[in-house]
Amino acid sequence: MAPNSPRTARILMLGLLHTLRRRRGLPAEVELEVPPHGTPAAEVARRLELPVDRIEAVIVNHRTHDLSHPIRPGDRAAFVPQGTPGPHRYTLGIYSAGKGGRNEP
Repeated sequence: MAPNSPRTARILMLGLLHTLRRRRGLPAEVELEVPPHGTPAAEVARRLELPVDRIEAVIVNHRTHDLSHPIRPGDRAAFVPQGTPGPHRYTLGIYSAGKGGRNEP
């Protein structure tokens, strides 16, 4: 699939998730085909064989969400692992995302 295809989303794994992918010989950034209506971030994580229980939030198009948020074609998303240091949790909006809110970074 061509990069930036109208049917794909760009997905990035951060921190421990990045390390996990690299140790498996897999890229830490991928283009993934998603349906037009989107796919919940948790399902995208499972497709990428990421440990969903170790993901705290997903940042989609510069906004932080919980894993129920859909990832749609054209989105840029990053999975954030648990264990992100305290001050960064607020800066990135992870604290609110885990409580079902949305924050901008």
